Amino acid sequence: MTDHQEQPQQPYYPPRPPYEPARPPYGPFTEPIAAQTSAAEPFTTEHGTTIWPSGGHGGHGGHVPPPADPAPAAFPAPVPGPRRRAKRGVGLMAAVAIAAAAIGGGTATLVQRLAADPATTSASAPVAGTNVAARGAGTVAGVAEAVSPSIVEISAASNSGKSTGSGVIITSDGEIVTNNHVISGASEITVRLDDGKTYPAEVVGTDPDKDLALIKLKGASGLKAASLGNSKDVKVGDEVVAIGSPEGLTGTVTSGIVSALDRDVTVAKDEDQGQDQGQGQGRQQYDPRQGWPFEFGGQQFNGDTGSSKTTYKALQTDASLNPGNSGGALINMNGEIIGINSAMYSPSSSNGSAAGSVGLGFAIPIDTVKADLDGLRSGGDN
Repeated sequence: MTDHQEQPQQPYYPPRPPYEPARPPYGPFTEPIAAQTSAAEPFTTEHGTTIWPSGGHGGHGGHVPPPADPAPAAFPAPVPGPRRRAKRGVGLMAAVAIAAAAIGGGTATLVQRLAADPATTSASAPVAGTNVAARGAGTVAGVAEAVSPSIVEISAASNSGKSTGSGVIITSDGEIVTNNHVISGASEITVRLDDGKTYPAEVVGTDPDKDLALIKLKGASGLKAASLGNSKDVKVGDEVVAIGSPEGLTGTVTSGIVSALDRDVTVAKDEDQGQDQGQGQGRQQYDPRQGWPFEFGGQQFNGDTGSSKTTYKALQTDASLNPGNSGGALINMNGEIIGINSAMYSPSSSNGSAAGSVGLGFAIPIDTVKADLDGLRSGGDN
């Protein structure tokens, strides 16, 4: 009997292939990695390295690498845990990935919609092809906000008194289109802008046959010019907005539709329309409070148009027009001027005064105005 004691036999671990990753240390509650797989066939990783599971090649032990990490290759792979936990982790990661994809898709759709909406980039920027800001596109409020700065009130003083009408700014230096009957015979013209500023104005040219006139502000610059549309594109039923200064109420906005096209409207050419009063009193002067006299269908409205008259094709609208709207704008929902308001029917009340608008208004088509601008700028019939 010797003092040498036989040592217990140590378990044999076959050598690892040089290409095999180092075995992660066992931690508490961790099963040997060899017990985590029963695969008997080798497989190849994405880097082209062959891995032999336990019990595989020549009986050599091995281990299965952790599941591929979904994170980019630039980040180190996490240390694999037990298989049961790995399954839960993979399921959770798959659920998160699906949720992220769903949210990401929704976010992409939202971003795409926001990017397509001009209002998110600039609330005051006009919609392409219009004169109206995106947030007000297609609304009366949007049209009024966009166009009101281009509509003015015109006060014309003459020997017979003072009358009030409206006009439309067409150039930044103060060219204004209005009706001839608004300024005809005036010895002094004063224009009030939407912001309250006033300017004296002079007549550039008139065309009584079309009831049009062009005046120019003195010393004005940097004004907001209106956008002129195309009246040939107007259809019955189109929504419209009217802006003017009825009864001196500057910047009054009304709305309606285009009721008819190509109405033959007859109006007086100058300021001394009306019936002969006899006894040396001459002709009755135009009273802006009674509405501008006109004829339609062989009948006279708002008084006698007199002996000097002209007929033009007009747009008919049910947007409320009243005395003082003459020369103002009829506007489409893109903020473009499609007509210059020129006449309205105002039935007389029992006391003989005008009773106000009943939805029968007329406007000179803007295509007629544009065709006449060169002539007006050269003086017209003035």
